Amino acid sequence: MLKKTIISHRALLRPISRRNHLGKPTDQPYISTSTQPSQQRVGNIAFNHQPPRKMSSFSNTNTGNKPSGPYYEKNIDKDVSLKEKVENLTKFVSSFKFGMMTTRDPSSGKLVSRCMAVAGKEGGDIDLTFTTNTESHKTDELSADKHTNISFYDNSGQWASIAGEASIETDREVVKKYYSPTLKAWMGDLGDGVHDGSENDPRIAVLKVKTSSITYAVTDKTVIGRAAEVAKGTVTGEPAGVNKLREISESEIQQWRATASK
Repeated sequence: MLKKTIISHRALLRPISRRNHLGKPTDQPYISTSTQPSQQRVGNIAFNHQPPRKMSSFSNTNTGNKPSGPYYEKNIDKDVSLKEKVENLTKFVSSFKFGMMTTRDPSSGKLVSRCMAVAGKEGGDIDLTFTTNTESHKTDELSADKHTNISFYDNSGQWASIAGEASIETDREVVKKYYSPTLKAWMGDLGDGVHDGSENDPRIAVLKVKTSSITYAVTDKTVIGRAAEVAKGTVTGEPAGVNKLREISESEIQQWRATASK
């Protein structure tokens, strides 16, 4: 009797054991047969091509039929063409020399950010390029997980968050295209005739970020105008309209990239 019970338990556990050993977290994920559409997000913001936004899976309350994120509803700018969205984004990003790049440390799982100088743009100015030292930690991090985020922010409250996938190019012709003599100040000359910080230094590579989704906020209000909006909202409880919050979905990016290549 005891023997039969043990066999029965093993039979029950077998399917569970198989499912638990589908693979490591970095392997192909289990694909659900659910008909629910996938969610593409930056932070907590859903893109235009997705269904209406739902409450977060982590929720502390229920706002009924009223928007739980009134700032988003007040500032989201949907009545704008793709061309204007991309051109305004490009203008904003071009005003910066540096952006913050976020990667994931494979040993700890922690997110790490560092300042990176923008070296150029591709794909109709929607994909960003940077120069990098191949021997740095970020190249190891991107080899383990190519997903990255580049963010920009100015003191007026305007910002941009660009999610994408990174690749590292070591071809000398590509490096020469984006090389700047100032890199020598960061790379140093090791005095061996090879690692000298020049365009032929094998440590120098180009890091390309192929954009997958973008959220950004720009404003045409003055500092006084934005302050007045915040002051009014503090008194009345009405959400402050301070930015034009815009989203560029993955499908829109593919559309723009295809148009730019013609």
